[in-house]
Amino acid sequence: MKRTRLLALALGTAVLLAAASASAQAPPPPYGSPINLEQAKKALAGAEAEARKNNWSVVIAILDSGGQLVLLQRMDNTQWGSVEVAQDKARSAVAYRRPTKVFSDLIAQGGANMRLLNLSGASLIEGGIPIVVDGKIVGGIGVSGVTAQQDNQIGQAGVDALK
Repeated sequence: MKRTRLLALALGTAVLLAAASASAQAPPPPYGSPINLEQAKKALAGAEAEARKNNWSVVIAILDSGGQLVLLQRMDNTQWGSVEVAQDKARSAVAYRRPTKVFSDLIAQGGANMRLLNLSGASLIEGGIPIVVDGKIVGGIGVSGVTAQQDNQIGQAGVDALK
């Protein structure tokens, strides 16, 4: 009986802490004007530089705040299947106003998070990141071709190139 109470107390505390941290999170940034071509080229150049530095062949997709393609680059020797995956990652980052890594991490936790598998249009693989300028989402970058973590690293370099 004592063990059951202790377990219930621990579980209740964990649920309260999780709820408190979830409610303390800032809301995602609002949408802004669409990324312009010059900004998109800078982001693509930053991402490409990271990929080349590591000798990784990838597809890099830049979408605007409305989810429309602005730039796409498929580096030499990158599988053509990554074209759609990169666009899906960028579209998910824009549509849901958060990096696709968030979904990936939640799915890895299992349990109730598995409901995300039914989230329409959400890419559950790292490598999609919203592009935020002046506190507003102007677009998204999606990368595909290497591991999910490496895709994310390349995408982040693209976002950082705009700072």
